[in-house]
Amino acid sequence: MKKLVLPLMLLLLLIVLVGCGDAEGSPETAETDETIETLSVGFVPSREPDEIITATEPLKDLLKEELASLGYDVEEVEITVGTNYEAVGEGLSAGTIDVGLIPGGTYVLYDDGAEVILTATRAGLNNDSDDAKDWNDNKPTEASDEQVTYYRALVIAGPSEKGQELAEKVNNGEELTWEDVNSASWAVMSSSSPAGYIYPAIWLDDNFDKTITDLDNVVQVDSYGSAFARMAVDQIDVMVTYADARRDNEDAWQTEFEREASIWDETNVIGVTPGIYNDTISVSKNSDIMDEDLKSSIQEAFINIAETDAGKEVISIYNHEGYQEATSADYENERKAQEIVKSLN
Repeated sequence: MKKLVLPLMLLLLLIVLVGCGDAEGSPETAETDETIETLSVGFVPSREPDEIITATEPLKDLLKEELASLGYDVEEVEITVGTNYEAVGEGLSAGTIDVGLIPGGTYVLYDDGAEVILTATRAGLNNDSDDAKDWNDNKPTEASDEQVTYYRALVIAGPSEKGQELAEKVNNGEELTWEDVNSASWAVMSSSSPAGYIYPAIWLDDNFDKTITDLDNVVQVDSYGSAFARMAVDQIDVMVTYADARRDNEDAWQTEFEREASIWDETNVIGVTPGIYNDTISVSKNSDIMDEDLKSSIQEAFINIAETDAGKEVISIYNHEGYQEATSADYENERKAQEIVKSLN
């Protein structure tokens, strides 16, 4: 009988453990995911709202799948398009939108209630120097395989006598003076254009403590193509534009604008602006569901989505090619830009 006591006690203990497992769920069957009923994602209306809604429909399942792999069971991803950019910023601030795909300018206006977590990337260029001479020494500018989170605006001098005079000074390693740049005729875009006005204004402020409105001879043009056309016939000496604009107008320079030499031979960079950061993915500081773990998971989910063919197709609606982690400090120049915009109104 004594020999039977120990096996019997072990059998009873095993029955008790199995019973407890059935009641509370075994490790293999217990649910470990955190459930989120609705994740709200807001898009700004940079395209027709119906077009955005259609193009981003696959994002719902892509986000669910990625977040599920990171421990979140999202029952519904709700995608909305704001009536304007401000509506998405206000939704993030109010906590009615959890995640927003918004430009840098919108983010800095609403950063009391929104937190940037990712910056969109685009294909970079083989030049990315702060020094104008480097751009001239390494012409022509070409695309690179590197993904970057920002682009630059350039101050470009043309083939006119004054344009060549400014370019020669820069290429000799000499610093331009305010008298140098103010003696030239300039073409700029509207005051809301980052590359065609706002960031060149920052460059003037950084280098000469002046702005575009202090220049004596400025004309506003309706497109960068118009500025190149004026430059080709010596109507202007200097223009401001995005960094790869000469690549986009390389053929037109000799065909449509009828110049004999190439655009790379006849134009030079005399100024380089700070980086203009790309669109953001921001999250609400006031969302009921947002915490550090979810923010990190959303970061990882969007980065992973952008590496898939289906994901690339979705984010192409905004011309995004990928995402990199971002911080508020990345957008300091955008805050300065917004101050310039305010001063113009």
